[in-house]
Amino acid sequence: MNTDLQSSLPATDVPGQIRCWTASVLSTLLMSILVLLTLPGCSHDAIPLESREPVDFSHYNRPLYGQITGRIEDRIFMRLGEGRNTRDRYFIIPFAYQNRANDPEFSHSFMTVVRVLADNQQPRQDIGLKTGKYRNREFEAFNISWLPDDFMTNPNLCVFKGIGARIVPKWNQCPISPGKNFNLENTIKLGANVHNAVCMWGPYEITEEGFELGMRRKELLDKGTIRYRADDRLTRSDRTAINCYHAMAGLDELYPNGGIFGTGFMMWGINGTARVLLEYTDQANLRGALLEPVNEKEDRYGFVYAPAIDSDKIYNPFKKASAYHD
Repeated sequence: MNTDLQSSLPATDVPGQIRCWTASVLSTLLMSILVLLTLPGCSHDAIPLESREPVDFSHYNRPLYGQITGRIEDRIFMRLGEGRNTRDRYFIIPFAYQNRANDPEFSHSFMTVVRVLADNQQPRQDIGLKTGKYRNREFEAFNISWLPDDFMTNPNLCVFKGIGARIVPKWNQCPISPGKNFNLENTIKLGANVHNAVCMWGPYEITEEGFELGMRRKELLDKGTIRYRADDRLTRSDRTAINCYHAMAGLDELYPNGGIFGTGFMMWGINGTARVLLEYTDQANLRGALLEPVNEKEDRYGFVYAPAIDSDKIYNPFKKASAYHD
């Protein structure tokens, strides 16, 4: 330090100057790290080209929703087999979608929960679940897909608005919106409309208790007391408003931490659902609800937009994927 400057300051001020300088440097470094982490392409694992299988075009002319429900039905039926089903069986199918840049405005995490009924048992009509039959198996299903209630007609999601909003929650000017729990068909339609890559995990078999946890979360969302906000850092702890990630995370605890510094920040798209799966497998009570191991990276299956058959203009972040089109 300059000796003239040092001699002109009281001795007690020198540590204070150092503390202020240190705090300023740390603040700058932290902000720089956060900005770098939010740059496009930095938020999810890239799959090397040599590790990817060729995109499957065999179902290209089937609508995306049909491709997805067909895969769910086929994979669940493989678990059930041809024999008699003497008890109810329960499954979860986690999802995410995102665009090439993984912009939060175009990302979403959601989940489908399915109960396959025992033979000769009829679905209940009083609990508001989707019902159907596949290969003579009766099933009930529901979705956890939390978005602004007008998103089908106004799909312009406000995530961060205002200078510094990504870093300082209080600076975010995005409003709180009424929320709505969308069904699977409309959720997939929203992703397909903007040609997103859709990721699917599972189906994973769960216990009846796991199914009931999901039902309680659906009922909580359907009450309308909790609203929607994409950046819920200031609103999730008091249950004012939550985003799609926190709507499905921690089915036994509404607001688990995750993301950078435990804030939930950067938890969108594939990252968000992957973090939920890690949480499910890490927590003892949720490990008991899952009846099979989960490998969130290896279990991913993708559905990617291709403008034409055998097109090479495809955003494909998956090892295995099928193609869809408009």
